[in-house]
Amino acid sequence: MDPHLLRTFVTVVRLASFSEAARELGYTQSAVSQHIAALETDLALPLLTRRPVTPTPAGARLLEHAGALLLRLDAARADLDRFAAAPRATLAVAASPLALHPRTLAALPATGVTLRALPRERVPAAVATGEADAGLVDGIAAPSDPLRLPDIAPLAATAVAEEPLAVVLPEDHPLAGRAGLRLDDLVDARWLDAPAAGIPLDRLRAVHGGPAGRGFRTALRYEGTDPRALTALAAAGHGLALLPSALAAGTPGASAVPLVAPRLVHRTELLLPTGPPPEHATPVAEFTRRLKARHP
Repeated sequence: MDPHLLRTFVTVVRLASFSEAARELGYTQSAVSQHIAALETDLALPLLTRRPVTPTPAGARLLEHAGALLLRLDAARADLDRFAAAPRATLAVAASPLALHPRTLAALPATGVTLRALPRERVPAAVATGEADAGLVDGIAAPSDPLRLPDIAPLAATAVAEEPLAVVLPEDHPLAGRAGLRLDDLVDARWLDAPAAGIPLDRLRAVHGGPAGRGFRTALRYEGTDPRALTALAAAGHGLALLPSALAAGTPGASAVPLVAPRLVHRTELLLPTGPPPEHATPVAEFTRRLKARHP
């Protein structure tokens, strides 16, 4: 299966248009049509309907594989490119929003840094494909357990922080006075769904292990990346939120109650390629050294 044809197919499906795909890819519309026809001939299956442009059942199944296949190819190319890379004086870091806390920010060099906040799931891909020199990704885990990351490419993951978790709720909430809370106490509560600014609700459902789809219902969805806005929403009574303790505290009108069961921590990991030695990327090596020196 030719990856160039597969990229064309993915682009056509995403844009639902042969002409728009041609414009984005820099091809003629005729060339795009030829790519799709060649891919359909190779697989001996129709992949797209033309009016409207939508994937057939076979095309939809191919699409499920295509993203991972193309990402893996991009990661392989980036991995090999690192062996020929010249020394760099700059540092590009991709980070999930909750990974940007004082300990990690203090380790950044004073100059020459590009810092990009990305959704958690995009950080490993950014490092694997060379979009970033290093990544900071966060999640919840049992104490000292590594995060579960997608198998995109060989990446080295190192813990740089582990923090307790707290439930943020209005200070007049019936549970606000407790010394600690269990997830079992909160299954039927109304929650803020904030995938980037807080702990995603699907992770709470997964670690709780209850019946599929049960509990942790969404009261309000927040699509921003600012944890302070999330705690303000919780204080105003729009729903509960789960955050690292340091971010959960200090909002007027809000109470932060420690999560005591199950035993979970908010963990931040540094992601690096496993390719060339540090002398080919001095800013990365220095950033790594400073981060590890700050890990308790």
